[in-house]
Amino acid sequence: MIDVTAETEKKPLIRQRADPYMYFHTDGYYYFTASVPEYDRIELRRSWTITGLADAEPVVVWRKHADGPMSWHIWAPEIHFIDGKWFIYFAAGQAQDPWYIRTWVLECDSPDPFADGWREKGQLVPEWDSFQLDTTVFEHAGKLYAVWAQKRKERKENSVLYIAHMPNPYTIEYPQVMLSYPEYGWECSGFSVNEGPAVIERNGRVFVTYSASATDAAYCMGLLYADSSADLLNPSSWKKLPEPVFVTNAGRGIFGPGHNSFTTDRTGNIDILVYHARPYADVDLDFALYDPNRHTWVKRFTWNSDGFPVFDA
Repeated sequence: MIDVTAETEKKPLIRQRADPYMYFHTDGYYYFTASVPEYDRIELRRSWTITGLADAEPVVVWRKHADGPMSWHIWAPEIHFIDGKWFIYFAAGQAQDPWYIRTWVLECDSPDPFADGWREKGQLVPEWDSFQLDTTVFEHAGKLYAVWAQKRKERKENSVLYIAHMPNPYTIEYPQVMLSYPEYGWECSGFSVNEGPAVIERNGRVFVTYSASATDAAYCMGLLYADSSADLLNPSSWKKLPEPVFVTNAGRGIFGPGHNSFTTDRTGNIDILVYHARPYADVDLDFALYDPNRHTWVKRFTWNSDGFPVFDA
């Protein structure tokens, strides 16, 4: 059965769901979570097909606190299955200071993540305390790594990207290593931002896509890569492409694409880009995060003769 088609790619898959994360599990289900417009809860949905997620019933597995940590701006959840347990990583502020954004972890022992078994595991604590969000995790060569966006000690940019080894799914091992900072013009439009990392390994390389600039039509995706055999905690192992790899396409009605994740079709032979974008260009930067119309889209992508992903046809 062909799930994602040219027709599927022409319109949003799920409306008003930003920062989408999709995961194809060994039980045969596609799992999906994303930021909801109210920024007040974490939802999961699942389906046997990618397109079926559009009509799948969302189930709330966690709600924000009334006060204190995890009480405001519940952002960018990701669901992962690690060593037989489910984990959700998400960013959250607090009512007294909505921009005191940090990363938190939920854990579920049940084989069924829709069971009422989620518990708060605590904060994913980085090497220093500052604005932190968009954590993703991945396994490589038998080790678990985290990649996330954070304001660095010097507070120069809004956010840069870091990587670190994880001795377990809820702990960052120090030192953390900077992967990328906003340095090109396309990374600094409106705000100087590197955020929303996603990892895919193909063709002897580890690739990290990320999003850059403010969340208007300038928002776009960049690409980092390292050899699979390299030390991923050595900054010199990583290279950055000088141009973005996925940008606004006004002709297709896709504006500010970014904050992606990756999945595949059921055969594993077709790679799928999952991302959010708006259907229009005009947005007030002061209120962009509260414009609910960042929709989830999906798109097949291929690889060029040099082994690099090709997102924008």
